[in-house]
Amino acid sequence: MGRRPSVFVRPVSMEEGRRLQRISRTAKDPVRLRRAIVVLMSAQGQTVKDITSLMRVGEDYVRDVIQAFNERGSTRLTQNGARDAPGRSVSGCASTSA
Repeated sequence: MGRRPSVFVRPVSMEEGRRLQRISRTAKDPVRLRRAIVVLMSAQGQTVKDITSLMRVGEDYVRDVIQAFNERGSTRLTQNGARDAPGRSVSGCASTSA
């Protein structure tokens, strides 16, 4: 299987950037905090591989968080009900990164 192309978040607006920074400083929910950090790191140009190494999460998880943010914005960071642990994707499917 070939290497998957890197994925990045879309350009983040000033308002979204401020909200992400606020979440990263004040979030009490570890899931919300982890998602915000993933988005911020991607917005700063970090690759999926770099994020997975630093955050100790699966590539599928990082890709799912980025894709969800790109599609639905920062509201995705606060949605409950997703099974969201390291090694799991936002959609609840087990990570299959190798």
